[in-house]
Amino acid sequence: MTTYDERASLSDLTTTAERVRRSVEGVIEGKPEVVRLSLTVLLAEGHLLLEDVPGVGKTMLAKALAKSIDCSVRRIQFTPDLLPSDITGVSVYDQQQKDFEFKPGAIFSQIVIGDEINRASPKTQSALLESMEERQVTIDGQTYELPTPFMVVATQNPIEMEGTYPLPEAQRDRFMARVSIGYPSPQAELQMLDIHGGVSPLDDLRPVAHAHEIAKLIEAVREVHVAEAVRRYAVDLVSATRNHPDLRLGASPRATLHLLRAAKAAAALAGRDFALPDDVQSLAVAVLAHRLLPTAQAQLNRRTAEQVVADILQRTPVPSATPRGAGPVPPGAAPMPPAGAPMPPVAGPMPPGVGQVPPGAGPMPPVAGQVPPGAGPMPPAPPAPPVEYGRQPPGARKL
Repeated sequence: MTTYDERASLSDLTTTAERVRRSVEGVIEGKPEVVRLSLTVLLAEGHLLLEDVPGVGKTMLAKALAKSIDCSVRRIQFTPDLLPSDITGVSVYDQQQKDFEFKPGAIFSQIVIGDEINRASPKTQSALLESMEERQVTIDGQTYELPTPFMVVATQNPIEMEGTYPLPEAQRDRFMARVSIGYPSPQAELQMLDIHGGVSPLDDLRPVAHAHEIAKLIEAVREVHVAEAVRRYAVDLVSATRNHPDLRLGASPRATLHLLRAAKAAAALAGRDFALPDDVQSLAVAVLAHRLLPTAQAQLNRRTAEQVVADILQRTPVPSATPRGAGPVPPGAAPMPPAGAPMPPVAGPMPPGVGQVPPGAGPMPPVAGQVPPGAGPMPPAPPAPPVEYGRQPPGARKL
């Protein structure tokens, strides 16, 4: 059952998220679904990969999200000569103290913007592995914790591949979601000319939320309830990617965890304290597609990873909810026949005399449930009781 504190937390979450959303949408025109997915990843403690053609606003979206929150922000321009120490930091010898002093790198901020991440060498890209997964950095045997909240927003261009280094699977798997902004509609592009034509909207952008507020909202998202049927549905979706004939590499268990966390954040943004299968479905493509590797035959057939995930969503059955308070089926009970199935025949002949009317007996009394002659049609059956994916009430038996 939802307590008053949980309701207050969800109310604060939706209010704060709405302020951030309006702030970012004031810069990014006509892309509300992209902005909402960015907020979902932020509240789910994930990292976001923006992958699209040049000039559609990838870096602008990352900077607008960062400036809408009053927290530390660092921008890293990934280049071929960038070193790992430029990201993580380096120990410098202090001659006065006669000791090494650690100089933190750009990764020691709450929101890190990595522009054109695939232009750096794999050695430099690997400097992000520990920080993205464990939220810490180890330098010279010393471990340094990263601040909270911590989010990496990276951009890359999938078209211009000269002089780039594709992200390895281990790096891509650490991004919770990948999103493509796409071209704006003509109306949104015309509105962009009015807003961006004179000055940059980032100049007038002011923070609408504080870092400690975002940290509290993340705690509220962790308390969102996920029923066992929804968890099993997420596992079935990810397991289907590992056996699909068009894929040579499926999603990892980390992908299942990211999908579940993102579903909880999406439910919280919708004002619910429990997740639905719809939350999992709406995020499956963004969370799973960038982790999958199609086979050579699938690439020849121009089958993309997004199409494979969409096919898995159609083939995987959506779980049905259990009525609140329903108990388990007793052991040894016969299964219920499907709806519309004919009644099974009576086993064996009836014994003599059973069911016969004795001579001289009057008419049989009406049997309960029979419709008397001349009666009108039967009234419609009452609707089925509502089913919920929310928390079970106290004392209810669990399945």
